[in-house]
Amino acid sequence: MTVRIEQATAPIGFDARAIEKRVGLILLATDHTTESDFHRLVVSDRVGTFATRVEYANPTTPENLRAMQPRLTEAAALILPGEDLDVVCFGCTSASVVIGDAAVAAAIQAAKPGVPVVTPAAAGVLGLKAFGARCISVLTPYTPETSAPMAGYFEAAGFQIDRFICLGLDDDREMARISRAALIEAAVAAMHEGSEALFISCTALRSASVAAELEARIGRPVVTSNQSSAWACLHHCGIAPSLAGTGRLMALPMPAPSLLTGGA
Repeated sequence: MTVRIEQATAPIGFDARAIEKRVGLILLATDHTTESDFHRLVVSDRVGTFATRVEYANPTTPENLRAMQPRLTEAAALILPGEDLDVVCFGCTSASVVIGDAAVAAAIQAAKPGVPVVTPAAAGVLGLKAFGARCISVLTPYTPETSAPMAGYFEAAGFQIDRFICLGLDDDREMARISRAALIEAAVAAMHEGSEALFISCTALRSASVAAELEARIGRPVVTSNQSSAWACLHHCGIAPSLAGTGRLMALPMPAPSLLTGGA
């Protein structure tokens, strides 16, 4: 070797963080959709997303969803170990319902003490409340068995459910492949004429990308799992969302996050 390598002697300046705001994501091992949605809705020069995955196996049943609970602490610990996060989102709506928002938050905070925790179910409730909606319609891709806890969750949050439609699928990889056109038509059919808003459940669905188009079709607000989760995460970072074409929710302030221990 003939090149002489010299070490710089000038002092090096360091920023407090490589990026100002840190959003942690805990995703299912099978997830195809959430990372791309968050990249579009959340990531900027000020905000970064840092993802890990938790072991999960289809079919999507309450039992399989509940089995993820013991793995959440270990998954959270793998996100920038030893460093603080501004918020952590657990990317599974149906699992957050069957496990329970508070239990999800406790498992994540065991590894990341004090961090606000967002679940898509709780974020969906906050999004609907931001619109002042009381009577809603709901669309899920799940089977009736997996949809039933979702119905109970939203009723317990104080909503009247005028119509609840499920698509009968039990594999989240198949849910992710539902075409956007088919998803729009299913959502239009799910919307009851008396409802004030529509909630589309499931982080696997590509519904966040069609929320604005769907609102134009039905003339009422649309709240989706990934859209509302991204909205809540940005507010926890102290950043008001301002993206055009992502649905009316992104322009609204977030109500006080009282649904979860330590977060939204």
